[in-house]
Amino acid sequence: MGVADFDRDLVLAFLDELEVKRKNSIQTRNARLTAIRSFFHHVAANDPASLGIAQRILAIPIKRTHIEVTHHLSRNEVDALINAPDQQTPRGRRDRALLLFLARTGARVSEAIGVNAADLQLDRPRSQVLLRGKGRKERIVPIPSDLVKGLKALLNERGIALHETRPLFVGTHETRLTRFGATHIVRRAVATATMTIADLARKPISPHVFRHSLAMTLLQSGVDLLTIQAWLGHSQVATTHRYASADVEMMRRGLEKAGVSGADAARFKPKDAVLRLLEAI
Repeated sequence: MGVADFDRDLVLAFLDELEVKRKNSIQTRNARLTAIRSFFHHVAANDPASLGIAQRILAIPIKRTHIEVTHHLSRNEVDALINAPDQQTPRGRRDRALLLFLARTGARVSEAIGVNAADLQLDRPRSQVLLRGKGRKERIVPIPSDLVKGLKALLNERGIALHETRPLFVGTHETRLTRFGATHIVRRAVATATMTIADLARKPISPHVFRHSLAMTLLQSGVDLLTIQAWLGHSQVATTHRYASADVEMMRRGLEKAGVSGADAARFKPKDAVLRLLEAI
């Protein structure tokens, strides 16, 4: 199939099939179109005979996406989920360690289950963990004291030394925990935590919500967006900026700080000393 066999309608039909038949998201559709357009930029520059075909395909617009509201949990809700597993069983202690890891590091679920014991540095004044993110990008994030305690207990229970390249979180057969397994752990915690916080049953909760919740907590605590970007491993600060856009409470405090409200502004009433000074001028 040569360049001459392509046309705008063929490309549009392919993009429609992605959305309708394959049920791909608009983001996936736009990613495929970006790759196609990149190819036809090359065609336009190197094959003058195909310039007309290239121009028609390059004119296909990127489809706008609906930006979902970033869901996050309050600190009390996060704590309720972390404390939901039964600490009297090995499974419950593992579950709590995983939930605590997600909540304190902001790791993606793939990053969390990919951690090995050797990626941890727990015996130093400032403990940290190495995370392997998207595109093989690595980053180091700090570990607070409660997580350090939980991870040490988990390693001791399983008889693993810090220098070993064995997985930190494992399933029932001592193999690395899967994404499905981590999701099931979160769902199990939600089912237990809703007994104390009923609102959790009405919220979309997945392993990723811990990441969003940490980002919002950092933002509300005054941490700048560039630091949060590096912490979460975002390639662009624009991705991190959505947390600032989603924080209604920060917006509300901004209104109060700026003195913007629906009430009539209070009129200035000079004191007697000020009036005497003005009359003396």
